Amino acid sequence: MHRRDALALSAGACLAAGAAEVPARLKLKHSVVGWCFRSHGEKWDIDTLCQKAKAAGCASVELVGPEDWPALARHGMSCAIGPSGTAQSFMRAWNNKALHAELLAKSTAMLDKCAAEGIKSSIGFVGFQYRDAGNPKSGVIPRDEAARSCVEGWKMLARHAEKVGVTVCIEHLNSRVSDHPMKGHPGYQGDDIDWVASLVRQVDSPRLKILFDVYHVQVMHGDLVRRLEALKDVIGHVHTAGNPGRGELDSNQEIGYAAIGRALNRLGYQGWVGHEFIPTRDPAVGLAEAVRAVEA
Repeated sequence: MHRRDALALSAGACLAAGAAEVPARLKLKHSVVGWCFRSHGEKWDIDTLCQKAKAAGCASVELVGPEDWPALARHGMSCAIGPSGTAQSFMRAWNNKALHAELLAKSTAMLDKCAAEGIKSSIGFVGFQYRDAGNPKSGVIPRDEAARSCVEGWKMLARHAEKVGVTVCIEHLNSRVSDHPMKGHPGYQGDDIDWVASLVRQVDSPRLKILFDVYHVQVMHGDLVRRLEALKDVIGHVHTAGNPGRGELDSNQEIGYAAIGRALNRLGYQGWVGHEFIPTRDPAVGLAEAVRAVEA
């Protein structure tokens, strides 16, 4: 091998190693969302996901179901937030009163499972605006009706959440992006973060919060730091991804994640930051970069 080739290989190795380094001391608690890395990129299995997440500085793999919890325990990983337990969870949700009985039964069952496993949070949603969630021709649920339905349903859910000690975090999603089924959700009625927060505040329970997804909030609203400040009392969980594209938290996207991390620390945020980007290159490097970006 020529000397210059050897030097090139050595430099490349150093760059790769540097790209994967994470700070020795982390100011925030980092987690990785399972679906992104299990269905995209290298499509890691649960054991690989746990190993890669831990190496990147994450102490949790989240939004995985009970079938995966034993694997997390084997690797010494937490589950920062559990699933909702419902079918088509972000489509068929609490804005539709006709679904309340089904949702309450399935959601409370999942809360019980989370409590038994020591998982402190579970995700929840507003739902699609259509009477038949998957059929835009079925009629639109009026916004005031959706609001009443959510508050009524969440009050029932919160009572059980208070009993078992698990916090339900309602996620705001963007309805603008339509070029990929997991980058945006046209038809989602909870696409206004301030409206969702107002409904959560009406429930007035310590066990009902919002999931502040930085990517979705940026797509719909922007003004991220001021929104974190305004909603700090109801934020129970945070998600990240780059915008546009829901990719890595790198220089190809527009969100200043260092400012997001500093804001969370300044506000005394004690929850988890879950990295939920769709990898477009080496996922392990991208995950370590995400942790570094928020900790910068």
